[in-house]
Amino acid sequence: MRLPFDRLRGSHHLLSLATVVLLLAGWTLIAHLEVVPELFIPRPSSVWSAFREVTSAGYRGGTLSQHLAGSMTRVAVGYLLAVATAIPLGLLMGHSRRVQALLDPVIEFYRPLPPLAYYTLLIVWLGIGDESKIALLYLAAFPPLSINAMSAVKAVNCERVESALSLGASRSQVFRRVIFPSCLPQIFTGLRVSIGFTYTTLVSSEIVAAANGIGWMVLDAGRFLRTDIIFVAIIVMGLTGLALDGLIRLAETRFVPWKGRE
Repeated sequence: MRLPFDRLRGSHHLLSLATVVLLLAGWTLIAHLEVVPELFIPRPSSVWSAFREVTSAGYRGGTLSQHLAGSMTRVAVGYLLAVATAIPLGLLMGHSRRVQALLDPVIEFYRPLPPLAYYTLLIVWLGIGDESKIALLYLAAFPPLSINAMSAVKAVNCERVESALSLGASRSQVFRRVIFPSCLPQIFTGLRVSIGFTYTTLVSSEIVAAANGIGWMVLDAGRFLRTDIIFVAIIVMGLTGLALDGLIRLAETRFVPWKGRE
C-alpha cells in the first residue's frame, strides 16, 4: 500500500519534470521565433551541435571531459582538504570557548569577502598554477563546514551527555557515541552548503592563467562570442553541481538514517 507521503513525493517529482519540460519548450519557442538574436540565445539544436563538437573534437586543446576533469580535480582537492580540517576544528570550536575565541574572528573576517578580493594575494603567494586555485576553493569551502560543525556541537542536548556520563561512559565514548552522531545532520548540511560555495567559486579560480577547466571554457568562449559553447558549459556545470549535491544527500541517507525521525 502506498502511503500518502509516497504519493506526495511522486507528485513532486512530476512537478519538477514538468518544470524542466516547460523551460525547454520556452527556450525552443523563443529561439524559433527569434525573439532575440541567436547570438544571445542560441537554438537548442545549436547547443547540441556545440556539445557534440566539444565532446569529440574538443575545445581549445581539450575535450569537454578533459576540461571537466581538470575542474573537478581542483574542486575535489580543495573541498576534501577543507572537510579534513574545517570539521574537526569546528567540533573543537564548539567544545572549547578558547579555541572558538582564537579562530572564530579570522573565519568571520574573511567569510563575507568576495573570492576575487583575496585571489590576487594567493597568486602572489602561490603562483599562477593550480596551487592558488585550490587554495581559493579551500578557503571558500572552509567557513560553512566549520561554522555548521561548531553550531552542531553547541546544539547537542545536554541531557543526552549527562545521561551517558551517569551511566559510566568516558569522555571519549560520549563524544563518539553521543556528541558526534548528534552533530552529523548539521554537519551534512554544512557539506551541502560548502560544495555549493566551492563550485560557484570555481569560475573565479580559473580566470587567471588557466588553460583548461569548465569555468575557463565559459570565459574563453565569451571572448569569441560562442554563446553555444557557453550554454554547453553552463548546463554541464549545473548538472555536475546537482550530481555532487546528490552524492552528499546519498551519503547522508547512509550515515544519518535517523534524520527527521527524532
